[in-house]
Amino acid sequence: MKKPGILQNIDWLIIGLYFLLILIGWINIYAANYQPSHPSLFDSVMEYGKQFKWILGAGVLIFIILLLDATFIINFSLIFYALSILLLIGVLIFGKEINGAKSWFGFGGFGIQPSEFAKVGAAMAVSWFLSQPTTRFYNRKDKLIAYALILLPVILIIMQPDVGTVLVFAGFVLVFYREGLSGNILLLGIMAVILTVISLLFKPITVQLPLLNEPVKGQYVLVAFILGVGLILFFGIKTFVLPRFRKKKFRLLLFGLVASLVLAVSVDRIFEKGLDNHQKTRINILLGLEEDPLGAGYNVNQSKTAIGSGQFTGKGFLKGKLTKYKYVPMQSTDFIFCTVGEEWGFIGSTVVIALFITLLIRIVVIAERQKQPYVRVFAYSVASLFFMHFLINIGMAIGLAPVIGIPLPFFSYGGSSLWSFTILIFLLVRLDADRMNVLR
Repeated sequence: MKKPGILQNIDWLIIGLYFLLILIGWINIYAANYQPSHPSLFDSVMEYGKQFKWILGAGVLIFIILLLDATFIINFSLIFYALSILLLIGVLIFGKEINGAKSWFGFGGFGIQPSEFAKVGAAMAVSWFLSQPTTRFYNRKDKLIAYALILLPVILIIMQPDVGTVLVFAGFVLVFYREGLSGNILLLGIMAVILTVISLLFKPITVQLPLLNEPVKGQYVLVAFILGVGLILFFGIKTFVLPRFRKKKFRLLLFGLVASLVLAVSVDRIFEKGLDNHQKTRINILLGLEEDPLGAGYNVNQSKTAIGSGQFTGKGFLKGKLTKYKYVPMQSTDFIFCTVGEEWGFIGSTVVIALFITLLIRIVVIAERQKQPYVRVFAYSVASLFFMHFLINIGMAIGLAPVIGIPLPFFSYGGSSLWSFTILIFLLVRLDADRMNVLR
């Protein structure tokens, strides 16, 4: 049961942001699927009517979560994590196959996606482990355990396969960084992403070098360049700087050089052998290496056209022609942001983005005022998951990220996403409301 004073300590700002985003998202689902023959927001035949049922279900979840004791939530963490893992295993065996992936349990006209709830389980498990008095994140063994808690659901989701959701789990690196992960490791990760993109851009390029009869692939030129710069840095530091250069940083530099060489050499093979054809096409289109405006690039082109057509003030509610006549595929799910752009224009898009940024900032503020390590880690986990969804989904809609099927929280049609983010937000609200008490 609730402890005295809990209601007084609830963060009403984050609750207000939650309900405002829910309302705006529901209205945009209505706009994306509006039919004059089904004008009611509550028409269960239409997606907006079904979404209302999911919203009601979210209300029940909110009520239950706010009744829970904060200590119970913390102690229940590993059980919820285990249940989420069992669901991921179960969907591989009993799941409904859609578009070549077993990611859903089907129940009549509704579907549940276990990977959405695995994010909640992973956040709770990582928070529980890192908050243990005996855990020291600088300890190698503890780091590996923390990484394993994330890696296990990631492997099961890859087996479905669902690459998009796997990318969202990469957001946990921000949590680990807050808890003590070296900034150098984070920097190496960013450099690896940049190097991967550069390697892919060099892929179709050939260079004719002097004294060679055959042209050389651009990737090999890139490898040679990295090796040359690396050797210069290596011997320069060893000769002139090493006496004053920390050995740990020197080893990190050497590791970075070797890793860069391995990555530059292996990117092409991973790209060709590790991805499906449609995934490769989407990445090539994103990087400008391929054009397919009527095929793989159609969704993004139509989305950008819809957003651009809204101009500064938008066309008005239910007046978006591209979304109204279904010219944008998946406009109520993956590309829901194009409805915002077309009907509400630059102003409406900016307001939506500002609301999400305000929500993220508020979550971080909540995280930093905690005395209980569990709640701090959990808050950063929530912020990281929201950030990844927000960044990737809007990036897809405007052509700055590959199309990988990531929903926009509270906006995209679907119950699994809505419920998982509702659970994340209100678990945080409930835990934060008990911040003045000793949780355990």
